Amino acid sequence: MILSGLVGIFMSTNDPQWGNNGGGRRPPNPPDFDELWNDLKDWLGFPSGDKGKEKRRNSGNGAGGGKEDAPRVDPRLLISIVIGLALVVWAASGIYIVDASQRGLVLRFGRHVETTQPGLQWRLPYPFATHEIVNVSEVRSLTIGYRGDARNKNNKELKESLMLTSDENIIDVQFAVQYRIKDAVFYQFKNRDPAAAVMQVAETAVREVVGKRTMDVVINEERTAVTERVSQLMQEILDRYETGIEISKVTMQNAQPPEQVQAAFEDAVKAVQDKTRQENEGQAYYNDKVPKAEGQAAVILEEARAYKERMIETATGDASRFSQILAEYAKAPAVTRQRLYLETLQQVYANTSKVMVDAKGQGNLLYLPLDQLMQTGAGGTLARGANGGAPGSASSSSQRPEETTRSPAAGSGVTRGELSREREAR
Repeated sequence: MILSGLVGIFMSTNDPQWGNNGGGRRPPNPPDFDELWNDLKDWLGFPSGDKGKEKRRNSGNGAGGGKEDAPRVDPRLLISIVIGLALVVWAASGIYIVDASQRGLVLRFGRHVETTQPGLQWRLPYPFATHEIVNVSEVRSLTIGYRGDARNKNNKELKESLMLTSDENIIDVQFAVQYRIKDAVFYQFKNRDPAAAVMQVAETAVREVVGKRTMDVVINEERTAVTERVSQLMQEILDRYETGIEISKVTMQNAQPPEQVQAAFEDAVKAVQDKTRQENEGQAYYNDKVPKAEGQAAVILEEARAYKERMIETATGDASRFSQILAEYAKAPAVTRQRLYLETLQQVYANTSKVMVDAKGQGNLLYLPLDQLMQTGAGGTLARGANGGAPGSASSSSQRPEETTRSPAAGSGVTRGELSREREAR
């Protein structure tokens, strides 16, 4: 009804035949909006003034009496139109758009009731409901120990970067932390200032991790392990506080002693490097010598074991042989004793280079080829001769032979029994 009344008013105003004096019936006069407004005020009970009343009377009884009166609009219809338009605008105020990287949080009377996804969304208009947009894809960052460029000494924040290590040294540590929002509700409503909370948690985690390690470990040995532990500890604390924040990356920008002791620390680092180098050289020398010594020791041990086995076997054989000789000695003691005596002399003379000559004879001249006796390895040779005779020839049957023993280098000598048998044969 309201829309049909508005359409009728505007169509009558825009009629192309309006004011045409030609043939046909002239359309009615368009409504006077000032008059409508005054009628509305009269209907509502507000005074519109004498001038307005007079004007309305003159417009009805004026000289243009031939004109038809303008149509009167019901003020209630006008109010309905205005209220309808206001309701449409008020309802349209609840429309909002959420981007792909955002999430919408709908609040009804100040309490969260819904989290909306990307797209065109609608909620109850104000004051029944409101909405807040949170960017959950943006990677935020903060720095600890510096602001801006970490290489600029003027950008340092010493109150944040100076920390105490477990060996009671002071170290200057600078960190950069990157994080993003993983829970928009917790991020928006559980913490008053999430960025400040992340800053405080990061500083706390860094101080705890650095305080449990020595200076050398933090600066040189375990930089990666320190950053990983800081990231893990920060995430645990933030989850405990329900901040809705996820740590993406923690980077150690710089870790060094304070400037006042930088020179002394560099000397200490050089000393540590020299120590490491010497330890490596010693280890290399150890790796070269010890395996060789162990190999030589193993060879000596094997030789000792072989000698032990040989001695045991030899002793066992000697004991067995002694037992056998003892049995023979019990049967014939004199013969066995003489045999043992002769074998012992043979063994003794076999280990000497001396030649024994019996000089009790009548002075027979013996020719002994000692050089040949020392070189030959065959049986013994008895040389006899007289007046420069050849070896092995006798000068006279009346001459007495001489007893000769061969050099041990020649193998074996002539025994006394052989000499005596030879004399009896002659």
